[in-house]
Amino acid sequence: MDRPANDSQPKFAVVGAGPAGFYAAEALVAAHPTSAVDLIERLPTPFGLIRSGVAPDHQTTKTIQDTFEAIARLPNLRLVGNVAVDTDISIDELTELYDAVVLACGAPHDAPLDIPGGNLPGVYGASEFVGWYNAHPDHAALDPRLDGEAAVIIGNGNVAIDVARILSKAPSELAGSDIADHALDRLRGSRISDVTIAGRRGPLDAKFTTIELGELGELRDVVALAEPQQIPQSLGDGLPPRERRVKAKNLECFQAFARSDASSAARRIRFRFHARPIQVLGRDRAEAVRFERTEVRDGRVVGSGETFDVPCGLVVSAIGYRARMIGGLALAESGDRLQNVDGRIGPGLYVVGWLKRGPSGKIGTNRADGDEIAERIRSEVVAGGKPGFVGLEKILRERGLRWTDFADWKRIEGAEIAAARAGSPRRKFASVREMLAHCAKVPEAVG
Repeated sequence: MDRPANDSQPKFAVVGAGPAGFYAAEALVAAHPTSAVDLIERLPTPFGLIRSGVAPDHQTTKTIQDTFEAIARLPNLRLVGNVAVDTDISIDELTELYDAVVLACGAPHDAPLDIPGGNLPGVYGASEFVGWYNAHPDHAALDPRLDGEAAVIIGNGNVAIDVARILSKAPSELAGSDIADHALDRLRGSRISDVTIAGRRGPLDAKFTTIELGELGELRDVVALAEPQQIPQSLGDGLPPRERRVKAKNLECFQAFARSDASSAARRIRFRFHARPIQVLGRDRAEAVRFERTEVRDGRVVGSGETFDVPCGLVVSAIGYRARMIGGLALAESGDRLQNVDGRIGPGLYVVGWLKRGPSGKIGTNRADGDEIAERIRSEVVAGGKPGFVGLEKILRERGLRWTDFADWKRIEGAEIAAARAGSPRRKFASVREMLAHCAKVPEAVG
């Protein structure tokens, strides 16, 4: 999109082109109809976790991308890809160029599995493992160990279920998805037939959604299992109505899994509750995870001292995410967000999404963040007089940096669709170099 410079026009930058960034950009345009909004993304491609986090066999979820495409086509919004804040340009420089800067870069790092053996070969964080099978350039070279018969996934959220499902499905079932070619090739040679999903608390405390959980009971030649003694017969009293409905549906799933026959399918997904990991065993690689049995007292997880081992050659830790340091800004004590007060970091600098509130909520939760921050900017920021993209473009050209725009994204997307396997929606490029090879050489100058 070409727009002439206008000194009086409000100019805003949103850093991060995932759901939080797109919703914030849309809200800024709605609150400031005459504004110019630049959506700055580290990768040449937009959509963040929609592209690199949503499971490849969940294509319906990815249709939210159509909404973001429509936002990207707004006449006063520009996508600026392949520009890394902190590396290519600083936050201080952005705040000099724009009336307000909104950070929406999420929490991309895995929370550490801080137990003995947690760094052994064969132990991976969920963010990097999911990035590997979703062709994220940061993780395409991961090369996970799939030569053993068993895997352990630590964590009781939907990401743990996604990983278990991808490891357990037949490669022929995944071939029609947009799973990375390199991951599909490796999964074809995988020997994993038993996947254990373990959590410190009980089944009613797990954060699985019923749809994700129920799907495990419908997989072809895969049986989902739970230990009957760990699954209650009924819910306790005192639950709010909505929470009671959700837990009741999940309990039905677990009760069905507890009645399943482990020998009824070639591959198994096992749920183990009240199990706290205390050590990854092995000399040169992961060979087992040692767990301590737990119970919950007054809302706290308490260890019993009794341990048991689960043999495995692959461990995936899905225990949470951490924010990355950006611009020297202070992280909250939890490490999963920036310090902020209701989305404000300082004069002209704001934050939305996971980077504001931590890794919680659904995709749509980010819309409220965007609306709130746009209204706050409207009430706090005296806009006009800053150069915006004209100044950003000058810096990028002076530094010899190659950025991408929305037209480049459509070229990348078209090439991915053209290169797709039969029945697959696209073959996602797993390197920045391959993405840029399909773009125009230099974006057109503005003004």
